[in-house]
Amino acid sequence: GPAGGPCLLLLFCLRLGASCPQSCQCPEHAGAVAVHCSARGLQQVPGDIPADAVLLKLDANEIAHVPNGAFQHLHQLRELDLSQNSIETIGPAAFSGLAGGLRLLDLSHNRIRRIPRDALGTLSAKVRLSHNPLHCECALQEALWELKLDPESAAEIACHTAVREEFVGKPLIQALDSGVSFCSTQRRTTDVAMLVTMFGWFAMVIAYVVYYVRQNQEEARKHLEHLKSLPSAPASRGPAGPAP
Repeated sequence: GPAGGPCLLLLFCLRLGASCPQSCQCPEHAGAVAVHCSARGLQQVPGDIPADAVLLKLDANEIAHVPNGAFQHLHQLRELDLSQNSIETIGPAAFSGLAGGLRLLDLSHNRIRRIPRDALGTLSAKVRLSHNPLHCECALQEALWELKLDPESAAEIACHTAVREEFVGKPLIQALDSGVSFCSTQRRTTDVAMLVTMFGWFAMVIAYVVYYVRQNQEEARKHLEHLKSLPSAPASRGPAGPAP
């Protein structure tokens, strides 16, 4: 009837608002929406992903940066695939809104050198980080302590570069499991720097004290020589007696 017209139009508009991103496919099964944007030549994360998506595949694209809030409206998302991109940087709030529901985050086969601790540390999802040119250092080790790595791919995480050259090309998890600590290397470097600084200050203090003592000795010597050069004072006579 006429009264149902606006309602149908509203529902139609809402459906359009939740439409699939251009060039992607959004199959729906049992009320769950999956968004497939694999190998679409995307250079950035689409902004019109349906809010009820539970699976989002953005793999095999050309995404280089994941900005803050890229997925903040996807509160029902369970799996996010960003593998096989060109990701180098990730915003500290890139995955805000996903902390509670996300179960799997795939960042493998990218160009990530350093783990954004603020971005990944709050996630409870399993994280895949294999096949990235990671720089093995204390910051990476501390970041991994807060992550739930996917056990199936954890063994494939390797050091592309490292603060300790002997671990370049070696599996990172294997090194950490054997008791290696990249943080101890950093602490030793810091301790050496502090010792060098303290020695420098100590040497400056000693040099000043030596200079001060020598300067005082020189002043005392000059003063003594000056006193020696003064004429001797005449001997004082007693009171004169009465005239005879």
